[in-house]
Amino acid sequence: MKFKRVFLVVLDSLGVGEAIDADKYGDQGANTLGHIAEQYPLFIPNLKKLGFLNTISMTDAPSEAYYTIARPTNPGNDSLDGHYELMGIQNEVPFQNFTENAFPRELLETIATVTRKRIIGNLVADGETVLERLGDKQIEYDALLIYTSNGSNLKVAAHEDSIPVEKLHEICQVIREITTKEEWKVGRVVAKPFVGKNGSYRFTKESKEFALDPPKKGLLDTLMENKYSTICFGKVADCFNGRGVSKVIKTRSNLDGLNKFTDVMTKNFQGLAFINLSDFDSDFAHKKDVEGYAKAIEELDVEVAIMFNKLNNDDLLIFTADHGCDPTMESNRHTRENVPVILFSRSFKEPKRLPILESMADIAATIADNFEIEPPEIGTSFLDQLN
Repeated sequence: MKFKRVFLVVLDSLGVGEAIDADKYGDQGANTLGHIAEQYPLFIPNLKKLGFLNTISMTDAPSEAYYTIARPTNPGNDSLDGHYELMGIQNEVPFQNFTENAFPRELLETIATVTRKRIIGNLVADGETVLERLGDKQIEYDALLIYTSNGSNLKVAAHEDSIPVEKLHEICQVIREITTKEEWKVGRVVAKPFVGKNGSYRFTKESKEFALDPPKKGLLDTLMENKYSTICFGKVADCFNGRGVSKVIKTRSNLDGLNKFTDVMTKNFQGLAFINLSDFDSDFAHKKDVEGYAKAIEELDVEVAIMFNKLNNDDLLIFTADHGCDPTMESNRHTRENVPVILFSRSFKEPKRLPILESMADIAATIADNFEIEPPEIGTSFLDQLN
């Protein structure tokens, strides 16, 4: 075992250039980090010295970390597709996506019958637009405000005074069971409670995702079977429906998550700490807010310095992403992109650029190799290249 603890940070949506099959997704030219860096003068000294910006063009430059990019191989651009692959899980069939014409009438009628709630909405839109257009109607009708946005998801919004949070979560669990039917199988059902009054509605941080059990065994399962810790922050546990997770730590924002993540760095454990920083995606990428995204990257850079100070010599820190979502593209949906892979340890002697990884699952294979456990179904370890 080279590393006692591995800290994996997923920068949700921070892709670094079109994947080799981007044309199949209509994503030619996508480059989330590259285009942000072109439009905003990023000040990220800590990430820069790790080779973060080098991943845009894969140039050779002095670095304090190993750096490269990984190609996505699982079909689809949803967070589940990316997280599955990062944990070495192959998912041959992409989840259903309803971003073209919204949900079929039969599905909505089934939901209405089972939940005994009126259905309104059925829109393909961002959440703020949905609340602005139909927030009043949701309260008036005590209805389920259903919409989808940017990926394989079914979102259910309700004002907390109309449908309490716990009740909304129960309803979404029912909808999750309904949408296990193949033709309706979305990756995630998402409860979206909101508060406020007309003209000032806002979503709360009580959002909850209802995913599916992963189709196969992955790295988290194997780590837990071998008595290693699997500490998951943010939406990571939701992505795997809690499977293979030894401890769940809820987060309310990138900064809140990073504060809790760095706190865990002071604890004594063996295994994996795994966080998703979802604000990049939900708060900035989908809203096409280049400046906001850039400032969020700069805020991360400040936290990176804190991480450095809390790492032990036998720790490994990894930064990567699950997919892209280029805010400069015409659409605001996820984009098919390669993801950055940055690996830092105090024990590294001569870090440098690594060859391109043929799958994001290579990360899982490397972590498994480090802990000397059964390798995942897909992925190739590069542990022997880290010296």
